[in-house]
Amino acid sequence: MSQNLTEKLIASHLVSGEMVKGNEISIKIDQTLTQDALGTMAYLEFEAMGVERVKTKLSVSYVDHLMLQEGFENSDDHKYLSTVAAKYGVLFSKPGNGICHQVHLERLTRPGWTLLGTDSHTPTAGAVGMLAIGAGGLDVAVAMAGGAFFLTYPKIVRVNLQSKLHPWVTAKDVILELLKKLTAKGNVGSVLEYGGPGILTLSVPERATITNMGAELGVTTSLFPSDQITRAFFRAQGRDADWAAFQPDPDARYDHTIEMDLDGIEPNIALPHSPDKVKRIREVEGTPVDQVLIGSCTNSSFRDLMTAAAMLKGKKAHPAVSFGVAPGTRQVLRMISANGALTDIVDSGARILEPACGFCVGNGQSPHSGAVSVRTNNRNFEGRSGTQNARVYLVSPESAVAAALTGKITDPRDLGMDYPSIQQPQHFFSDSSMFVPPTYTDGVFRGPNMGTPPCNTPMPQRLNAVVTIKLGDQITTDHIIPAGSVGRYRSNIQKSSEFVFKNIAPDFAESCETAKARGLSSVIVAGVSYGQGSSREHAALCPMYLGVRAVIAKSIERIHMANLINFGIMPLIFKNAEDYERIQSGDELQISETHGQLRKPEMVVENRTGQLTFAVCHSLTPRQVEIVLSGGLLNHVGQS
Repeated sequence: MSQNLTEKLIASHLVSGEMVKGNEISIKIDQTLTQDALGTMAYLEFEAMGVERVKTKLSVSYVDHLMLQEGFENSDDHKYLSTVAAKYGVLFSKPGNGICHQVHLERLTRPGWTLLGTDSHTPTAGAVGMLAIGAGGLDVAVAMAGGAFFLTYPKIVRVNLQSKLHPWVTAKDVILELLKKLTAKGNVGSVLEYGGPGILTLSVPERATITNMGAELGVTTSLFPSDQITRAFFRAQGRDADWAAFQPDPDARYDHTIEMDLDGIEPNIALPHSPDKVKRIREVEGTPVDQVLIGSCTNSSFRDLMTAAAMLKGKKAHPAVSFGVAPGTRQVLRMISANGALTDIVDSGARILEPACGFCVGNGQSPHSGAVSVRTNNRNFEGRSGTQNARVYLVSPESAVAAALTGKITDPRDLGMDYPSIQQPQHFFSDSSMFVPPTYTDGVFRGPNMGTPPCNTPMPQRLNAVVTIKLGDQITTDHIIPAGSVGRYRSNIQKSSEFVFKNIAPDFAESCETAKARGLSSVIVAGVSYGQGSSREHAALCPMYLGVRAVIAKSIERIHMANLINFGIMPLIFKNAEDYERIQSGDELQISETHGQLRKPEMVVENRTGQLTFAVCHSLTPRQVEIVLSGGLLNHVGQS
């Protein structure tokens, strides 16, 4: 039978389950990646499993998020990560080597393999035909220990690209156009496969921009085939032996097909505060700009920075604009240093930032109060920049340079210059000296800020709880547990828990403690698309620590739902959306016979304050039900 890319990848890695849409399946994981903001807890969880060595073909620990070493906490976590990697057989990428997704794309991807990462933008590697999926740290720890990764067999959508892009229109504009069409909601459980003649006009870095921001759609992952364009990229990286052709069968079938004419796309921009709030730049041009930042795992490739350098050559950034550029990897920084492009960027007045996530995750370069910041990264959630009332817009590097030069949001086609023609180099700079192979020696370093993974208690037969907070739609993991400087406490759950909902409900942690004192658990009530954004499991782990036992929402995003399950929190969905309006913060709820009820697709919740009952449902598999009832995955594994 003919197969598409997703079917081929899943079939060759299937461990359990049937390949039927909506079924739970499990697959073998070839590679894992972690980054320091979320990896520290993942390795603590791995250590708790008592496994002597990682059992994947390759596991890599990257340091790229928590690079502001203004206290001992981040440095201590980095030292822990290097020593735990040495002991258990993990390749360690030193600080300064670059952003995990870009480094992995350049140096370690393998077409036809699977990759699981503690970061929602892990699907970047789908640009070269990998089944690359973002997940919570505990799921990645299980994979490192040799366990399978469980997921729902997806709906497979073909995105058929026709024609080619006009000058000044980019891969970033393509994914923004798709976000405009599909939005960030309603795409859970889907995989996007790109095909059609238009893909032959896109380089691997351009494909990576598209697969990277597929995470903002909420899909499981995104995929391009591995073809001659992929092979040329691998050859230029000195990795021809790692390349393999990987194509869908000519008569492969899909659940749905989306037609996109590249010829009809214009420069796009995502408005605050969501990546799917997309308009054509022409619709908002003229808006004064205070800050412009180029970089992140979405747009920091050699091609991106060479394009920016060519546009900036001989020109100066507008005097009112704070302008910064961050190469994605040490490879990119080395190459633009050698060929003079870095000089052109510096001469324009740009600040050169280190190869790291940096501003994208709120670690540095926070704009001033109320500022307009135009950026090339993938998310513009409220407060994510580190400034709560800043307005962040997402654009391509070309459009970012246009804003930097003019001091206002500008369609780059109006600059009156020829579009730079950037060719892929025949040979990329190759140096693996900042990868540290494991030595298999003991002596794991643990700083005073580091704790242990807290375990939940089994789900009580009768849950008495209070609605500690009621939220609206599209609550992101940044709302739940902020990014930025708070990241220094990622290995300290007790301290991290103080920051849950800090920017929207500063007293949340105190309210949970008050509920505990009354002998009550806590429940979070939310609207549509709760938990979108990052894969950070702390958005479930910290609420669990505070006593949250259920989230009741109109819908919950994929990675966050998995994290809730992993930490023993019931992810429940209103059967009737109007029941959301009948619950208020402070209401006391009761769920009787939770063990029996959770084993059925529907449950009854009693609102004792409002003197009413309402129905909730869930999509948990029998395996997931038992995990929740056990109090989380660590408990469940310990019992099996």
